[in-house]
Amino acid sequence: MSINVFNLPDLGEGLTEADILRWLVAEGDTVTMDQPIVEVETAKSAVEVPTPFEGVVHTLHGAEGDTLLVGQPLISVSDGIEAPESAAGSGSDDDAPEPTHGAGYREEELAGTRPSTELSVDEADPEAGEDESSGNVLIGYGTSAAGSSRRRRRKRGGPAAPDGAAPTGAAAHTHDALTAAPRMALTVVSPLVRKLAREHGVDITALEGTGPGGLIMRRDVLVALDQVEDQRSRADAAGPAPTGLATAGPAAPGLTTGAPVPPPPAPGGPGAQGGPAGLAGAPRPPAAPSSSPELGGTGQDVDPRTGLGVAVREPVEGVRKTIADAMTRSRGEIPEATVWVDVDATELLRLRAELKAADPQTTPSLLALIARFTLAGLQRFPQLNARMDTAPDGSRTITRFQGINLGLAVESERGLMVPNLRNADRLSAVELTGAMREIIDVARSGKASPAQLSGSTFTLNNYGVFGTDGATPIINHPEVAILGIGRIIDKPWVVNGELAVRKVATLSIAFDHRVCDGGAAGGFIRFVADCIENPVGALTQI
Repeated sequence: MSINVFNLPDLGEGLTEADILRWLVAEGDTVTMDQPIVEVETAKSAVEVPTPFEGVVHTLHGAEGDTLLVGQPLISVSDGIEAPESAAGSGSDDDAPEPTHGAGYREEELAGTRPSTELSVDEADPEAGEDESSGNVLIGYGTSAAGSSRRRRRKRGGPAAPDGAAPTGAAAHTHDALTAAPRMALTVVSPLVRKLAREHGVDITALEGTGPGGLIMRRDVLVALDQVEDQRSRADAAGPAPTGLATAGPAAPGLTTGAPVPPPPAPGGPGAQGGPAGLAGAPRPPAAPSSSPELGGTGQDVDPRTGLGVAVREPVEGVRKTIADAMTRSRGEIPEATVWVDVDATELLRLRAELKAADPQTTPSLLALIARFTLAGLQRFPQLNARMDTAPDGSRTITRFQGINLGLAVESERGLMVPNLRNADRLSAVELTGAMREIIDVARSGKASPAQLSGSTFTLNNYGVFGTDGATPIINHPEVAILGIGRIIDKPWVVNGELAVRKVATLSIAFDHRVCDGGAAGGFIRFVADCIENPVGALTQI
């Protein structure tokens, strides 16, 4: 009897790990080829993974809630055929020599040092063959040459997929859903380096890499750890820190934006004053348990900096980790500026009321009408429908697009999602209403595919649903602009020289100052505002 080990495959999203949400089979169950066996979550999407083997489930390598790295064992399947005694033990992995510490260290140092050659589906060379595709992937999947450079031990009895094999059944369904999304490769960091940083509380996203192309190496993490020790030594020499409250600085707007927005850092946490760069909060020696009633009594977890009892410590992982990383990257790379304008939406509301009275079934929503004006504005100011690309040699290119994939910021129970409508510029206001309602419902249910959650070129954020008037939204990297819409409320407004009460909203646009200047951003937001104030005239021209 041979046992085939199926490792967690490269799901084609440029990620290195996945969380096990739900097992669809149990040990002892009989499975067939391409049968879904587990539901995993990568970044913001949940995907069912099929098995390339058939037989009896021997071992489930992980429990629900566990995180596995790509290439780690996921499930073992027995073929149920007894092997001859003479052949028993031949080719066993148990006899294979384990890599030495030096070899593991070398693999760690080399991991991610080659520039990623991963392209989006739209950018891939149609003439390129699949000879270089390899790696531990689902049947018929292919990884880039960069992805296949990772060394993995081949498990016994695991048959290799034939060259050029096409995915079938459930594998084909999962393959189509994953590969339909343009891949936006993240900074390549060795999983071993990630583990070292995670175990010691080092925030990799804040480090400056010394490897090729700015890659984070093991030595960069060790330097950051040395800085922590130096900081501890200086703090110990200076004596205990005061426990009085610090004067709070200006609060950042606490609202949803097109790029995920994390909560402000807690005292003593990431970014706290005095913490060295690149650290997710310098760990301090635990304070002795206090018997003071103000601190919760003996044995309670007490924060050494504030002297307060800790209610809960929530690890930053899963969707929240993805949100935090995306926002940090946006603020770290994009020099953004914000422009805003107040707009009289009285005529827009009147027009929609008339359309609803005439034909309630085909009435476009307010958000769809504003989205239609936004798409027309992007066609007039294409600088905002673009992306900044940086080559391995450091040179930069501004890529502008012929169509528009409109992203929509959606708040859900699992975190902030930004699903997008492909080629939204081809849709009318009525078509946008149906398409937006559908994609928002899918995102809130947590069933949006990777294709639906990636590839947007401009994001629209209706933060007015939270009862807020204005914001400085964070750009959804790698886009270069985001438009925010505040709530529509009654305000005094001058009309034809007289004061009147009108329906007023605030529009704000954050844009990448590397790609365009204030003229383009100001012209765009003024165009959208004019369309809102004169919707009948606008709809006859766009």
